[in-house]
Amino acid sequence: MSFKRLLRPYMVTAALIAATSFLLGAYVIPKSNVARVNFQNRYIKKKTDITSVDNVQMQVDTGVVAYITHFDNVSKSGYGFSLDKFVEKELVSHLTAQTIQYDTLSDHRYSWTLRMYETRTLKGMREVLERGDKIDTTIIMEPKDFFYVRDQEQTLTLPDLKEYINRQKMRGVANISKFEVEYYKRYAMPFAAFILTLIGVCMSSQKRKGGMGISLGAGLALSFAYILFQTVSASFATNAGLEAWIAVWLPNIIFAVIALILYYRTPQ
Repeated sequence: MSFKRLLRPYMVTAALIAATSFLLGAYVIPKSNVARVNFQNRYIKKKTDITSVDNVQMQVDTGVVAYITHFDNVSKSGYGFSLDKFVEKELVSHLTAQTIQYDTLSDHRYSWTLRMYETRTLKGMREVLERGDKIDTTIIMEPKDFFYVRDQEQTLTLPDLKEYINRQKMRGVANISKFEVEYYKRYAMPFAAFILTLIGVCMSSQKRKGGMGISLGAGLALSFAYILFQTVSASFATNAGLEAWIAVWLPNIIFAVIALILYYRTPQ
């Protein structure tokens, strides 16, 4: 029997494992991680919930910058709010409000209520001033955007993770490497099934003097080395500024080269 024919059922099995791993990692496991992460943070890691935050500034849309002096997550309200709109780096509108309240009853996720507000709109050399006691408006931000929960990236499905990364990049948030690593890892991990399967089949198909024990031990050692390398590489992305996609895919690339070398050295 040729080696390619021997390899075929193993690669088919690897494809099934990879597809299952991708679907579970992208959509199923993150939802089940919510309870686990909350339990770990509260009872194991003893992380108390942060209920308020000061001096929040973020870009909520293209050319729109929001600022909140203080926000309380229990009451979903804050004070000292301002919203600046820029067109070609020139200020065209400046809105301030004494208080801002998130509308938890609205079907729209970005509904806010401003009280004691004032809007200054610049039109050339003219300035239009508008004041009011209350106004309901849409601002593309949510209370959860102001807070980070430890291991939060593990609780987001793949589409939610992508949306979060894009939104934070648009807002100018720099420290999102953990989320980027998690995003790329969900694509990279399924490929490990093909790589490790190819390595395992190549090593086990060759007869050695020490028997199957040596091949099995070498295969396990390579598997552990892959996991260790992946962990270390990911830490460089979060702590040393390495690009997330490079950190995540580098172990796959290196071990794919090893797998191809073993494949071409295996008698066909």
